[in-house]
Amino acid sequence: MINSYLKIVLPALPETLIMVLVSSLVGVIFGLPLGVLLYISKEGGLKENKRVYRFFDAFINVFRSLPFIVLMLVLVPLTVLLVGKRIGLKAAIVPLSVSAIPFIARLIEGDLSEVDKGIIEAARSMGSSVKDIIKLVIHEASPKLISSVTMTVISLVGQSAIVGTIGGGGLGDVALRYGYQRNEIDILWMSCITIILIVQSVQFVGMNVSRSLDKN
Repeated sequence: MINSYLKIVLPALPETLIMVLVSSLVGVIFGLPLGVLLYISKEGGLKENKRVYRFFDAFINVFRSLPFIVLMLVLVPLTVLLVGKRIGLKAAIVPLSVSAIPFIARLIEGDLSEVDKGIIEAARSMGSSVKDIIKLVIHEASPKLISSVTMTVISLVGQSAIVGTIGGGGLGDVALRYGYQRNEIDILWMSCITIILIVQSVQFVGMNVSRSLDKN
């Protein structure tokens, strides 16, 4: 069992981590500004614009409505266009990233909306610009934002296992090829336990960072 873990399961771990980390980074880079845009353009927002809000709100709803495995298939042409192939580690990152962007954007919109309105009104009364108020709101919501990022990373860990169905590599691919197709139950369980450990580690780090920011 130990030999199987070292030769088969452990080499797949870096692939899973790369997929999750890169797609999480892309999700934050594009999801954060999208979430802020939703927050400021919604009804009663800092820069209310119903047309802008409705457009991006519909965009997010469409992508969040699709099951991830369907989203992977829909994005095959885009994946081939960006990385030149439809399977492998690089190919798996594309649907994971596209899935992460609307997911985290919606969470960020909700986190920012929960900031005390009194703080915003106080900033306005002091003549703060919209840009300064946005920075203030993000700072106030930072503990919840970290929790949302943590939730996104955990979701991507689960989705990274699904990309194994299209040869995306990682622990999901190992669990499918060895655990399911070859009925090697020990490898299946070792893959599952490794995924659980990743999720628990992410949860532990995220919760502690969030609590630290909340105290500060």
